[in-house]
Amino acid sequence: MKILLVVYDNDSYMHWFPLGLGYIGAILLKYGHDVVIYNQDMHHYHEEHLTDFLNKNKFDIVGVSVIAGYYQYRKLLKISSAINKSKNRPIYIIGGHGPSPEPEFFLKKTKADFAVLGEGEITIIELLEAISSKKSPSGVKGIAYREGENVIINEKRGLIKDIDSIPFPAYRLFPMEYYRLIRLPHSTNKDFAIPLLSGRGCVFKCNFCYRLDEGFRPRSNESIIEEIKLLKKDYGITYIAFADELLMSSVKRTFNLCEALLKDDLNIKWSCNGRLNYAQPDVLKVMKKSGCVFINYGIEAMDDQILKNMNKILTTEQIIKGIEATLAAGISPGFNIIFGNIGENAETLNKGVEFLLKYDDGAQLRTIRPVTPYPGSPLYYYAIKEGLLKDCEDFYENKHINSDLLAINFTDMSDHEFHKALLKANTRLLENYFCKKKQMMVEETENLYLKKNSGFRGFRQD
Repeated sequence: MKILLVVYDNDSYMHWFPLGLGYIGAILLKYGHDVVIYNQDMHHYHEEHLTDFLNKNKFDIVGVSVIAGYYQYRKLLKISSAINKSKNRPIYIIGGHGPSPEPEFFLKKTKADFAVLGEGEITIIELLEAISSKKSPSGVKGIAYREGENVIINEKRGLIKDIDSIPFPAYRLFPMEYYRLIRLPHSTNKDFAIPLLSGRGCVFKCNFCYRLDEGFRPRSNESIIEEIKLLKKDYGITYIAFADELLMSSVKRTFNLCEALLKDDLNIKWSCNGRLNYAQPDVLKVMKKSGCVFINYGIEAMDDQILKNMNKILTTEQIIKGIEATLAAGISPGFNIIFGNIGENAETLNKGVEFLLKYDDGAQLRTIRPVTPYPGSPLYYYAIKEGLLKDCEDFYENKHINSDLLAINFTDMSDHEFHKALLKANTRLLENYFCKKKQMMVEETENLYLKKNSGFRGFRQD
């Protein structure tokens, strides 16, 4: 079958390589399908361009995958309208973390024919086999579909146990010369970067996370290294951004992966998402030695009771020890703090701000966002139970209008008090960041004129 996979534009100047579609493209190629990528992202095409493209080119299937979010939801509606208006409208399939928890709502809003729920590599092949043979899709696990005005949701599909069996993303289908230009923490102008998955899932269950997969499934070190070698050889990649929800799933796993990277002498920079209860000096030392330059940590709050309310399985003592150990190892930490979970107030917010100011190394602009109860997360179902939210439509159409604005208020503060507290907090963080940037530029200027720094390349704004 001839299949068009649409990579949507999220309004960034440079875009992250679409790993999900990369994997889907790879499995489709493996089973003999003809796959075309529509890069709305790189070209910033308007949706009318997609309608025209479909009018001029005939496809059997068109697929779109989105994550949860106000922008992604509204973008999906625009793309869906463009697809539905086309004269040669293909069978339309949606997927991703966005539609998966609430497929009935998404199918009715988009008028898509099918939704792939959760992990899609096996599901999409079985669905296409049913479509091509004109069989009922009722026996395909892991999908939802429209049947007249009704939506049928099939039995859930189990997770792929051996993820080494999944082909590497179909990099050759994508404009890699574009995606490799993404700028990441501590990358230089000579670095080419790309994201890579070393595993799927997470062993933790934070109340704000909308992940549907149970547990963590690591890839073998051999498979990871083979893919890195391919990326270096074919695309000149020098920086790997491990995009797992949690690469540091255990001390043992992290240590073994780093040892494997060192053994093969890959000579790459890399970054990952980490857990501060695993950020121990010996682990961080081998991470640094194997090329790690940045670890993105989900801190979320600097109050032990709030961390318990989140089911974070982390303490403020562990956070502080882990950050200090990371900095001591010469690795830059990424700090992620959110505000507004159950039990939060202005005092817990201020604890987060003070922490960010104390440990800021100037590597990133850091601000604090309100917690958002995305569909699929325990916090989403809590909001419905408590009468704070009606349903998925209420969330996307009324409540979640911007990721930096309050969607659901779980605190005792008024909405106005909540936003006023965030204004104060983020003003302090912004002033700190730009004060440090100003100081750095002044020091560069002094080195230029007073020390005759001949390596100076001009005043530039990053």
